[in-house]
Amino acid sequence: MGHATLASSGVCDLATDAPVEFNGPGDAWSPEQLLVASVEACFLLTFRAIAQASRIEFTSLAVDGEGIVDRANGIMRFTEIVLRPRVALPAGADCSRVRRALAKAEKACLVSASLCTPIRLEPEVAG
Repeated sequence: MGHATLASSGVCDLATDAPVEFNGPGDAWSPEQLLVASVEACFLLTFRAIAQASRIEFTSLAVDGEGIVDRANGIMRFTEIVLRPRVALPAGADCSRVRRALAKAEKACLVSASLCTPIRLEPEVAG
């Protein structure tokens, strides 16, 4: 059948298909990957905005996400999304302040706030 293509004005088209776990080819973004990636990207951008407004400096920032899928009440669904932000700080930075900003970003992220799925943060702050 081929990939389904997502298109939106001003951005590149995106090929999508079912993941390997659901008999897909595994060579295109799946809806499941897109959902987790949306939470990751929203969290990262929200944290960057909070950090800028709070004058928090960092030397690097990355976020890995994992969607936990299980059958709940007879329906296959995401039961949890785990975000693992890694923030590297300059010498002398206040790690506890950064951890508070990470928690604030999780609460303020539009995408995760719109989901019923619980989001769990496992931050790594080094500095």
